[in-house]
Amino acid sequence: MRVRSLMIEDPITVSERTSVQEAIHIMQENSIRHLPVVSRSQKLVGWVTLGDMKQGLLPAVVTGLSLADLMIREPVTINPDANVETAARIIFEKKIGGMPVIDNGKKVIGVITVTDILGAFVKIMGILANGSRVEVDVGNKPDGFEKVSRIIHDNGGEIVSVGIDPDVSDKKIFYFRLKRCLTDTIVKALKKKKYIVLSSD
Repeated sequence: MRVRSLMIEDPITVSERTSVQEAIHIMQENSIRHLPVVSRSQKLVGWVTLGDMKQGLLPAVVTGLSLADLMIREPVTINPDANVETAARIIFEKKIGGMPVIDNGKKVIGVITVTDILGAFVKIMGILANGSRVEVDVGNKPDGFEKVSRIIHDNGGEIVSVGIDPDVSDKKIFYFRLKRCLTDTIVKALKKKKYIVLSSD
């Protein structure tokens, strides 16, 4: 999945001449927390967040600070053809809430936020679907995933998505999300094959 399929296209933008008060009003009025700051040709020159604007509001009133004084001048950006996993990693590692999407000419063509990415993963994983779940420790068996998947299938389970815990070094734990079904038969079949079922519902 590419960033362009998730990004907010034609985002609301502001210029360096926009006042801090106006930027805050725009964000609140549109229920957004980020604004790209662009030139007349829509090229990115900065990035502002609602948190930064609120912190800068009083200094702006007292000392005349402008949006240009408060904006991030070289924000983290991403290309629309980057994959969503790359965007998620950047947002997580940089601890940011979103970033502008720019083309090769630095023109702002979209915005992608942590909410957009979370929504995509929720959809991919089928988390909102009314389903069942089986959590299995397959140990260090190299073909464990294939065999467990076959056992689930052969016992009436239809796999919607699979997650894996990457932080466990001595074993492999898979999280199988299934279409709604009774998991008792699946659990019994897995245990019979000596797999450890950590949880099911």
